[in-house]
Amino acid sequence: MTVSHLPTNQDLDPGRLREAFGVFPSGVVAVAAEVDGELVGLAASSFTSVSLEPALVSFSVANSSKTWPTLRRSGHLGVTILADHHDDVCRQLAGPVASRFDGLAVTTTDDGATLLDEGLARFDCTIYREVEAGDHTIVLLELHAVEHETTSSPLVFHRSGFGRLAG
Repeated sequence: MTVSHLPTNQDLDPGRLREAFGVFPSGVVAVAAEVDGELVGLAASSFTSVSLEPALVSFSVANSSKTWPTLRRSGHLGVTILADHHDDVCRQLAGPVASRFDGLAVTTTDDGATLLDEGLARFDCTIYREVEAGDHTIVLLELHAVEHETTSSPLVFHRSGFGRLAG
């Protein structure tokens, strides 16, 4: 067995880190709710399952986000796992706030969670805890309801672009 060490004096600039982090593919979710009568949402590629008991998931949001302070005020949040045909939807959710939901088919629960109608999985959640982590906040969400379908594949974010699983 060969033992080697990574150089400890490497430059960890954000561009270099973004490239390195980007080699790991991830799924993409929409996090959305109705707040004060308006649909508010964002796209996140940092979604992961956390726990079965209690049922928890997480995503990370940049501390500089202008959307999160409004979105987090909702009693419930909808999380939708995007399907492989949702690359344009993801770009739209990351675009101008006023047009993020233009033309999108959504369902909003009585508690305010907003879900995309064609998502692979849809979760009704509440904020369980927020953890500051550098320039992002890790948001832990407790699940209250779930539905899913198995007819599509997930949208994959890899090397700063969208792709599909080969199958």
